[in-house]
Amino acid sequence: MNVEFINPFLVSLINVVSTMATMDLKPGKPQLKNHDLAKGDVSGLIGMVGPKTKGSLSITFEEPLILEIMDRMLGEKHTTINEEVTDLVGEITNMVTGGAKNLLSEKGYEFDMATPAVVSGKNHTISHKSKGKKILMPFSHECGHAYIEICFEDVH
Repeated sequence: MNVEFINPFLVSLINVVSTMATMDLKPGKPQLKNHDLAKGDVSGLIGMVGPKTKGSLSITFEEPLILEIMDRMLGEKHTTINEEVTDLVGEITNMVTGGAKNLLSEKGYEFDMATPAVVSGKNHTISHKSKGKKILMPFSHECGHAYIEICFEDVH
């Protein structure tokens, strides 16, 4: 998978969280992932299809981190992941994908985005629909971790 294709999603997550929640996420080291188990507590998953590629992206947050983001973005303190929190994860997933879509269109990649699905709970799974390799990118903050998973296959 092409780094030129992955980086806009990473940059977009950092931008969204920095702009909307005034929090700095520190990127970790990317790795290949070969199972469906999510590393955090709540995930937004969005599918993308274009003339040159199809795939999906998920953004997973550990509970303390997404609750802090919720508080900073909306001024709402929650103690557990509830419907408002899962709605926010869906919105963040949309914003990150939209930001990446803008950056990628400048490089000639075009794709349509589906509506994000949000899954939560300890040990939940993420099912990517494409057959490509899954890249896992961890991010850290003092409140917890976030993870982006990207899975794309090239369509020629």
